[in-house]
Amino acid sequence: MYDGVFIGGGLNYAGAIVMAKRGKKVALIEKNLNEFGGICLHHGCIPSKNLLHRTKTISEIKEDVFKSHKDPLKLTVLQNKIDKYIQDSTKAITLQCKNAGVELIEGEAFVFEDGVNVNDTHIDTRYIVIGTGSSTFVPKGIKTNGSNIITSKEALKLEKLPKEIIIYGSGAIGLEFASFFSLNGVKTTIVYRHDKISNKIHPQIVQKIEEQLKNNGVILMPENSIISAQKNADEVEISFENGPKIKTQMLLVATGRRANIDMIKTDKIKIDKKIITDEYFQTSLENVFAIGDCNGKLQLAHAARAEALNVVDNITKNKKILNLSNIPKFIYTLPLSYAFIGDKGTKEVSFPLSYLGINGAVEESNKGEVVLYLDENDFISGAELFTPYAEELIGIVSTALAGEMDVNTFKKAVFPHPTFSESIDRVLRKV
Repeated sequence: MYDGVFIGGGLNYAGAIVMAKRGKKVALIEKNLNEFGGICLHHGCIPSKNLLHRTKTISEIKEDVFKSHKDPLKLTVLQNKIDKYIQDSTKAITLQCKNAGVELIEGEAFVFEDGVNVNDTHIDTRYIVIGTGSSTFVPKGIKTNGSNIITSKEALKLEKLPKEIIIYGSGAIGLEFASFFSLNGVKTTIVYRHDKISNKIHPQIVQKIEEQLKNNGVILMPENSIISAQKNADEVEISFENGPKIKTQMLLVATGRRANIDMIKTDKIKIDKKIITDEYFQTSLENVFAIGDCNGKLQLAHAARAEALNVVDNITKNKKILNLSNIPKFIYTLPLSYAFIGDKGTKEVSFPLSYLGINGAVEESNKGEVVLYLDENDFISGAELFTPYAEELIGIVSTALAGEMDVNTFKKAVFPHPTFSESIDRVLRKV
């Protein structure tokens, strides 16, 4: 009898390690231990950020203060480096689990009312934590083939860039790949259904993001839906709901992800395109929890990790609710990136980066902006950033939210000069 069985080797492993270190008998089941660490490590944010960090350098050397550089990215060399990073990380995670006392089981797990089945063996356990992640969603009419009609998984493994590509979808995956391809000289088009790339981002910031994409050479095709896409000779023929057919060399489908729920083999666990959980991530079956993408709350690796740790705390310590609105979200566009945390409160204050002393140090930083949100008592409720390193700066606001700071308390922090973090101080002083 195990105290806890964790299904899925993504960020779920963090919960397994902590629970084992607290003296519990723990097993973690992963379908393929060669991909231990999950989608984020092997086919998501880790390889994509490696590609984007190098592309950031390409973006910077295109500034007129540098000499001409033609095709500076050695993609095959970089892919080999990324593969090495991933292999090393997989080994490190495996070692962490073993050192903590987590038993690793390779196989496909299925959840029944009375426990878990894996490799034709039934496992009894007090608690089950499901963290099976998500898979790429491909709309009807589009037939991916892994060569020129691809998903993000294949895009991250390209060893040769196409001359042109159409990206379907303007979420984080679509926008990040638009930055990558366009800044590496690929003719890039984004197709999306709405009139803006996002209706959730602050209107001033979403306009700036669209302008940045256009400055990078990205062609925007709003209010368009692809109804079919198929290979035609060496090209992809695309049909739209409205408008003529077009052909392109490559199509990247970036239309979101869907929860992996096939492991559920009992009707005692409620499912509606995802595993339904309460605020403690418990399913409708007592002592069975679901964290990460498969519960559909937040499709973010750091959210999955936080949820797994929260579940373990609730099992082994005191029960508490994890505030999901205080988990940062970001999109690694270039040269400026976007980040958001919290909620929009009752009041907003904005500050343009063009007023900062460091403004000229990064090209196009003068187009950046910070928006701070507050409640009626001037406590920090959230923020939106469009800045260099927004994915790093948002952590400052995350700390303020965790500390339940008001403006006056937050103002006590002294920010180094000259840095983009000073924009947080400046926006605070506009309240």
